[in-house]
Amino acid sequence: MKTSAPGSIDHWLSRWLAVQALLGLGLVCVAVYFVTNLSFVARQSEELQHKEEVIRHLVAEIGAEDELTSLRHKLDDFFVGHADLQLRLSTPAGALVYSTASTTQAAISQRQLTFDIPSMLFGTSALRAQMTLNTEADAELMRRLAWTLLACALAGSALIYLSGVWLVRRGLAPIHDLARQAAALAPDSLDQSLDGSGQAEELQPLVTQFNALLARLDYAYKQLDGFNADVAHELRNPLTILIGETELALSGNREANELREVLGLNLEELRRLAGLVNDMLFLSRAACGALARRDRIDSLAMIAAEVIDYHDASLQEAGLRAEVQGDSSGFFDTALLRRALSNLLSNATHFADPGSIVELAIDSDATNAVKLSVSNSGPTIPEEHQSRLFDRFYRASPAREHSETNHGLGLSIVAAIARMHGGKTFAESAIGRTTVGFVLPMGSTQPTTPIREQFATDAPALER
Repeated sequence: MKTSAPGSIDHWLSRWLAVQALLGLGLVCVAVYFVTNLSFVARQSEELQHKEEVIRHLVAEIGAEDELTSLRHKLDDFFVGHADLQLRLSTPAGALVYSTASTTQAAISQRQLTFDIPSMLFGTSALRAQMTLNTEADAELMRRLAWTLLACALAGSALIYLSGVWLVRRGLAPIHDLARQAAALAPDSLDQSLDGSGQAEELQPLVTQFNALLARLDYAYKQLDGFNADVAHELRNPLTILIGETELALSGNREANELREVLGLNLEELRRLAGLVNDMLFLSRAACGALARRDRIDSLAMIAAEVIDYHDASLQEAGLRAEVQGDSSGFFDTALLRRALSNLLSNATHFADPGSIVELAIDSDATNAVKLSVSNSGPTIPEEHQSRLFDRFYRASPAREHSETNHGLGLSIVAAIARMHGGKTFAESAIGRTTVGFVLPMGSTQPTTPIREQFATDAPALER
């Protein structure tokens, strides 16, 4: 789910912090208001009950009508200083006995309490008392309290917003420093790293990952520069030969046989150039994330035997013999698998000791993966070179170049085919024995990308 950008982080965070503060302060203010109001109501109820007890006591002391005047004087004295309190005494028939309404103005906000007082005045068994308490002062105080609480909540939220902006900006200062460091980087200075010593603990993983990314980019740039230089080197030699041969053929009158011989040599160089271009195109497409199409292969040993049969002439010329060990099955791209095994076998043929046996091993394990490798006896590859054998145009030493037949992309293509199957490559060399291969998941489904059609023109046929 996409969300809109918050704009300025400091204002966005501060604004929402202020909103949350306003909600929190608002809840507190509402709670204070209602608790205060309940306290006022309780106090008013207590006051009315207290006045009720006094009035009952005064009326109970009157036993005859001739004492009514004395009752009124006592009530008048009692209500002196209680302008907020009114009393009305009447008989059940409605005859007025006593009232303070003439001295007290009617209030908008008030509370009333009605009760009966036992009395034998006027021949009645009880008098009806109606007491009214003016609560206008308390209501006004509550209104002032409400406005005060509202003003405090708004002022507190505004203060939190302003202080939040300052605090967030101060907290984001290290990020701005990182941004300035990143802006100062250039393709020729990717070997530098961001200084995260002054950063917060939460930013340390980001700085670490960014520095790791810079290291990978620096390696990629250096590899790209080396790749460009290697491509130029690989293309320069055959182009120089083609130009020289062609100029020599055109320099004088040549016989048809001589021209035919020159064209034949040029054709060999053009084929070598075409193979180099096809290999580079294959690696480029594989690097874009293409996946291999998987078909059911019941016997990998049969595929390996076909590859050995294809290289039979070169094996005999080198005085070598190849054997297949083990077998397995799974879902793989047959054409790409043949090409990978062919490159591995060709690489072993170049560097194996004459008279030795080249072993093509196929092993499967419990992890639903199959391991295919080619082993040969020959010069040991130093450990520092083993991890780079699958780099493009990489050669462990000039003595191993075989530049006339190999342009250094064979093992790179093996690595690309392994990645297209979701696998990985490996290389081991020790005590005169070198093993190079790859591990592939057996798979069970086919991707939708038509890899076979894409690379049909790139992979060399293994038919003789």
